[in-house]
Amino acid sequence: MSGLDEILTLIEQQQKQTEETIIKSAESKAAAIKAEGDEKARKAYEDHLRIAKAQAEKDFENSCASVDASMKRKILACKVEMIDAAIEKTISKLKTLPDKEYFELLLRLISRHTQQGKGVLALSEADLKRVPADFEQKLSELSAKSGGIELSNEPADIEDGFILSYGLISENCCFRAMIEAEKEDIRDTAARILFR
Repeated sequence: MSGLDEILTLIEQQQKQTEETIIKSAESKAAAIKAEGDEKARKAYEDHLRIAKAQAEKDFENSCASVDASMKRKILACKVEMIDAAIEKTISKLKTLPDKEYFELLLRLISRHTQQGKGVLALSEADLKRVPADFEQKLSELSAKSGGIELSNEPADIEDGFILSYGLISENCCFRAMIEAEKEDIRDTAARILFR
């Protein structure tokens, strides 16, 4: 082999070694880049999964809270409706009491609303027509200490109960007005009884 062939062979071997070194270095860098990319992708996936899971849990909790609040509102509305129906039934029952019981109830209510001075009691037109014979006497006895209450012959514009007037001050004591004045307390009491 001549010197030139040896030089060419030597150059070729060096070139192959250089190529192999470059290829190995490139493969090593590519593997490192791939490993780094895989690690970043894995970390990004885990982060995304963690964030998505936390968001899903938060969304679930919010949905549960929303459904719970909606259900509570519906239950409350139903309870209020039931209580209001019970109040209406009570008013209806009070209106249809037999005369004796109805006027005894009125006397008990009048005793709670009696004030000092001369009072005037007005009943509805229907109630004036069914006043028991001894009602005025019982009314006088009831109010004798406070100045007396006189039964008016003029009907009041109410369905039931009475209007008790002392001069310019009148108190509407029809059943619905008394219940409306105490509605929140009545609702609370009814709720305790109905929904323990």
